[in-house]
Amino acid sequence: MTSEWLRPVDDASFRCWWPGDDVQYQDYHDTEWGRPVRDDQRLFEKMCLEGFQSGLSWLTILRKRENFRAAFDNFDFHKVALYSDVDVNRLLADAGIVRHRGKIEAVINNALRAQELIHELGSLTDFIWSYAPDTPFGRDGESGHPSGLATTSPSAVRLSKDLKKRGWKFVGPTTMYSFMQSMGLVNDHVDGCWVQHECEQLRRKHTNS
Repeated sequence: MTSEWLRPVDDASFRCWWPGDDVQYQDYHDTEWGRPVRDDQRLFEKMCLEGFQSGLSWLTILRKRENFRAAFDNFDFHKVALYSDVDVNRLLADAGIVRHRGKIEAVINNALRAQELIHELGSLTDFIWSYAPDTPFGRDGESGHPSGLATTSPSAVRLSKDLKKRGWKFVGPTTMYSFMQSMGLVNDHVDGCWVQHECEQLRRKHTNS
């Protein structure tokens, strides 16, 4: 791994290049991205926010995340599933979030689908983690990027197809791969990143690879 894909943290350590100089983005990289999450509500939140990211940058969504949480009852899918047209109009008038009717309605739809899935299988967490690749670093995709990181993978494609079959929206393969990276199903911190080893130890506790 060349230094092109690493940025200095201090004199002795480096992080992945993509947070750049943005302090909030750096903190997200250091404390959240790639660390396994096994909590239904947090997984649902991230799936929704990844859907809102479609066509935008994650930093745009990250900067609005607290606004999203306030607007969507902290992504409590039991509450969101009860939203009506009144709530859709409220959300479309909220300048603190991304005001996209299709994405807003997808969150409500997906809250209902989450309830159905949990009723059927007992846990959104167990369903999601059943798609975690049993491979080193959880990687099973092929990269066309010089950093070595993929943008989708066979496991993300399978997860996307299963969710779409169950009626979920804004859950395409690329969106699902980004979701898997961020929630720790895949450890895509580049070689030399100071949190790569810690994230890999955590990931292995949840998988056999």
